[in-house]
Amino acid sequence: MEDPKERLAKSISTAELERRWKAVRETMEARRIDYLVMRNDEEFLGGYVRWFTDLPARHSYPFTVIFPVDDEMTLISPGPLAPADPGPPEWSVRGVKKRLGAPYFPSVFYTSTYDAELAAGVLKEKKGAVIGLVGKSFIPVPFFEYLSMHLAGAKFVDATDLIDRIKVIKSQEEIALIRETAQLQDAAIEHLKKTIRPGRRDFEIYAEALYFTTLQGSERQLILVSSGPPGTPVPFAPRHFQNRMIREGDQVSVLVEVNGPGGFYTEIGRIFSLGKAPQELQDAFGVSLEAQKLSLGLLKPGADPKEIWDANNRFLESKGYFPERRLYAHGQGYDLVERPLIRYDEPMKIQAGMNITVHPTASSSTVWAGVTDNYLITDRGPSECLHKTPKEIIVV
Repeated sequence: MEDPKERLAKSISTAELERRWKAVRETMEARRIDYLVMRNDEEFLGGYVRWFTDLPARHSYPFTVIFPVDDEMTLISPGPLAPADPGPPEWSVRGVKKRLGAPYFPSVFYTSTYDAELAAGVLKEKKGAVIGLVGKSFIPVPFFEYLSMHLAGAKFVDATDLIDRIKVIKSQEEIALIRETAQLQDAAIEHLKKTIRPGRRDFEIYAEALYFTTLQGSERQLILVSSGPPGTPVPFAPRHFQNRMIREGDQVSVLVEVNGPGGFYTEIGRIFSLGKAPQELQDAFGVSLEAQKLSLGLLKPGADPKEIWDANNRFLESKGYFPERRLYAHGQGYDLVERPLIRYDEPMKIQAGMNITVHPTASSSTVWAGVTDNYLITDRGPSECLHKTPKEIIVV
């Protein structure tokens, strides 16, 4: 008889899930929290549900997880009404006591509380419960309003930071999967060296990277591609802006932000040049490499992200380039962007066990150059670069 688990993509071990659950329950007990509630609907920035269950939510179809301090989980997913099986299939879930489903869709307003009704039915089993919300920014107003209205005596607290501080420190099993993702992305860059040429449009390069990384086991892909002539900045661009035709002499900027088998993210960014790169681009790229090196020298356990942010901006401005205004380095895990952010507003300090991507850019009104790679933080500072692709402008 066929084993249904053959259908599963690469999964985390049950022992790893149990490690996570144990760490969370110890924190819940210390804070006197009875339940955690989380809700995600996408993989790129929706790692809480997967971290607890190893099941990814995708395509705006929300999964809700209720995690009790003293029992197994409840999983609520978009599916048929009872008594039909709600999905995901019973054989695919671990640590889940109840699977509940309802046909709700964020685009259909009158279904906006269907999952909340199911959640309230579980949470009301304990009177006056303390309910920790994990990832409040992912919880819709109708969902929270319904719980607040129908759980008299319950106390809601924000438990996001408590979970973040556990989630950002990677286990050895997680680190092995992170390394596998970096290797996959290195291979994708090698593939693109053979496919970038004049006459192709930016979206064709996107499609090449999408196809290649999917065949290598990636489950979710974000790939940014942009091209342009010398004398103009060529930052990464999303799919809607990828219709330009590549020409001889162009710069092509590529960022491969895909997860690997098992769902963990890293990201690699490189610049391609169709012909010899102009001196202005070479100079800017050299500054971006120096900026990356500067940040790596500061990424040590106990470091304050604001101080690293400030040092990066002072350096860029001293070289005549624009300071960073958004985000140039951050953690990664099941989320494409995970804490800590290397930024002025991040309260979390750097710790050993974090997976950090560092992607500074040197940009001006006439040039844009950047480099993107991942590093693991050790007790002594950053590991060797997880990506093995040379840090250079790739001439094709």
